[in-house]
Amino acid sequence: MTGNVAVDPAAVADTADVADTADVVQEVRSAEPVTDLAGLNGAADAQALAAVAADPVELPAGVADEAGAAERVPVTVAAGHGRHRAIARLLRTPHRRPACYLAAALVGAVGLGSLSIGDRVAQADGPAAVSHSVSVAEELGIGEEDLPAAAEAATLRSDAALLGEITASRNAREAQEAAAAQVQADADRAVQEAAAAAAAEAARPRTVLPVAGARLSSTFGARWGTLHAGIDLAAPMLTPEYAAADGVVLEAGPASGFGNAVYIQHENGDVTVYGHMEEILVQPGQVVRAGDTIALLGNRGQSTGPHLHFEVHVGGIDGEKIDPIPWLRDRGVAV
Repeated sequence: MTGNVAVDPAAVADTADVADTADVVQEVRSAEPVTDLAGLNGAADAQALAAVAADPVELPAGVADEAGAAERVPVTVAAGHGRHRAIARLLRTPHRRPACYLAAALVGAVGLGSLSIGDRVAQADGPAAVSHSVSVAEELGIGEEDLPAAAEAATLRSDAALLGEITASRNAREAQEAAAAQVQADADRAVQEAAAAAAAEAARPRTVLPVAGARLSSTFGARWGTLHAGIDLAAPMLTPEYAAADGVVLEAGPASGFGNAVYIQHENGDVTVYGHMEEILVQPGQVVRAGDTIALLGNRGQSTGPHLHFEVHVGGIDGEKIDPIPWLRDRGVAV
């Protein structure tokens, strides 16, 4: 139990007076604890109490208590309000130690008073004052021994996240580079194909002999009293027949005197005629280029053997029929 014991100052003024001292001792023993600690002035009172307790006063032999025990117990008695007043005596008590309890109570009171003063100062500073600090680690349940491991784990997580970002960025960059490379490759291939096509087109002949390796068996002119309006190119049966120049198929099918016939109109309007073929491989409206296979050589119609009858009509299907040999020669083809 803690408290202050009020003592009359006149009772402690003369320590040599045995009677007064005995009265003080009796008062100490019989005093009730005082809960009011306002009489202590913090650190100053604590220092005064310590000084008095360090220099105890011996009671005369006649003031010994009824038990006569030799044990000495230091007693500290604090006065009421105002400046601190203290007294320390050596009491002999074999069974009861109220003075000892009182001393301990007073020392505790000094500490409580200091804390009370500190609290009042903190309260005076306003609502924003902080009475104690809070550890984030404690709030998170992390002990000091766990901090290095937690920091290492956080570092590992951070490194892993950074590595993931780097990997994702690298993958995205590689994907973009691969896509760009594919686009470039496609463009290069297209350019190459276009160049090859252009080269092939440039190299492709604009006019060809309708039957490769054929023998000229009859020329343009009068024959048996009529006009033979074309030339005959003899070759084995089913030998491929080619379009003499680029153009569009006007007619393809059976024809009087020719058995089968194909009519092709060319860029300048001229029309070339192919007769006596065994099989036709094109149809009207089809676009053909010089050298495309249009039929297989035969012996259909008014024919004396397998051959191709080839004519040229200037300006259209009903145009003037001219000698095909000069027409071919003018386009670089010799018969």
